[in-house]
Amino acid sequence: MAALEKPARKLEAQPLYARVKGALVERLISGQWKPGAMLPSEFAIAAELGVSQGTVRKSLDEMTAQGLLVRRQGKGTFVAEAADTEILFRFYRLTRDEDEGRTATRFPDSRYLAQFQNTANEEERRIFNLPHSAKVWRIDRTRHDGAQTLLWERITLPCTLFEGLSETTELPNNVYRFYAKNFGHIVSHVNEKLKAVALREDIAPHLGLEKGTPVLEVDRRAIALDGQTIEWRVSLCRSDVQHYRNVLR
Repeated sequence: MAALEKPARKLEAQPLYARVKGALVERLISGQWKPGAMLPSEFAIAAELGVSQGTVRKSLDEMTAQGLLVRRQGKGTFVAEAADTEILFRFYRLTRDEDEGRTATRFPDSRYLAQFQNTANEEERRIFNLPHSAKVWRIDRTRHDGAQTLLWERITLPCTLFEGLSETTELPNNVYRFYAKNFGHIVSHVNEKLKAVALREDIAPHLGLEKGTPVLEVDRRAIALDGQTIEWRVSLCRSDVQHYRNVLR
C-alpha cells in the first residue's frame, strides 16, 4: 500500500489515526501480517502510508490495547498470538464453585464424541449467511476437569472458511489460536447468550445427569476481524459444580 488512500464519504468523519488503524487491520485480515510476525517500524509504516509517525503510533497503541498486537521491549511490535492464558481470561467464563476468588490458569480438557460434515440447516445458514447447498462441520465434544465432566458442546464451522479440515483433524483446547494459525481467522470478539434449559435426553449420559436436569446453555458466536461469524458454539454446562463469572467495569 502506498500513501493512505482518500477515504470514502462515509469514513470522512473518522480521524486519520482510525483510518490508519483500519488499513493495518486489513493486513491482519488478509494474512499479510500473520500471528507472531514482526511489524515494520513506525517510521517505515508512516512513510509508506504518507502519515506522521505519531499517527501510526496512536493506531498501533489502540491495536495493542485490543490485544491484536504485542509490544516487546527492545525487540519491536508483533502480531499477537492467542496464548492459552489470554484466551482463557478473555473468553472462558466458567469457574468451578470451589475456585471462587481464584484465577483459572488452564482450559478444561476436551474429549471428542463426533466430527462430521453435513448440509447446513436453516439456523446455520442464517448465522453464517450461507446458501442452501452449503456444508458445515459439526464437532461434538465434552470438556473435563480431571474426572469431572463439566459440559457438552457442539462447534459448528462453515466448510468454505475451513478448507482442509477433515474428520481426522482434532481441534485443540485453544481453538482460536488454531483458527488463526491454520486458517487466518483472527477472533476479535464473541457474542454470547445465556439461558437456563432442561437437559436433553441424548446429552444427559455425557454429563452424568438425569434427563430434564437444569443446565446452563451458552450460545456463542465468534466474530473475526472482518466482522464475519466464523464459529457457532452451543455448550450445555453443569450448574451444580460451576458457575458463569463475569467482571463488569
